[in-house]
Amino acid sequence: MNLKDFVVVTGLSGVQRIVSTKDNGMLVANIDSGKIKFASTRKHQFSPLETISIYTDDDDSVELKVVFQNMLDQMEDNPIPEIKSPSDKLREYFTDILPNHDRDQVHISDIKKAIRWFQFLNERGLLAASEEEGSEEEE
Repeated sequence: MNLKDFVVVTGLSGVQRIVSTKDNGMLVANIDSGKIKFASTRKHQFSPLETISIYTDDDDSVELKVVFQNMLDQMEDNPIPEIKSPSDKLREYFTDILPNHDRDQVHISDIKKAIRWFQFLNERGLLAASEEEGSEEEE
């Protein structure tokens, strides 16, 4: 699964596609409309999805792409709860997805973000396409 082209930008809703980087900011494209916008580093903070990791109990971390892959693999048997579900239900779901996540450092808000980003990308078919591209590269 390839998340290197996706970024979350403060002040912009959803996940954006990286078009180009500049010294003073980044050109990002809205995934739905394709509209390109310049996001200045003075006004925005950037979180590339490929750099995000989830803390684990063994003082390590797991890349977000691994968590997303687990979510994809378990979608049929373990449906994704609604974002507004009770905290204990969200924690239980995330424990099924990543059993060794650090319950002290991974907050409910982090779980909600991961679910929201996953659903955003999955609804647009971007996770499945990335997965197919990865298997083609291996062959």
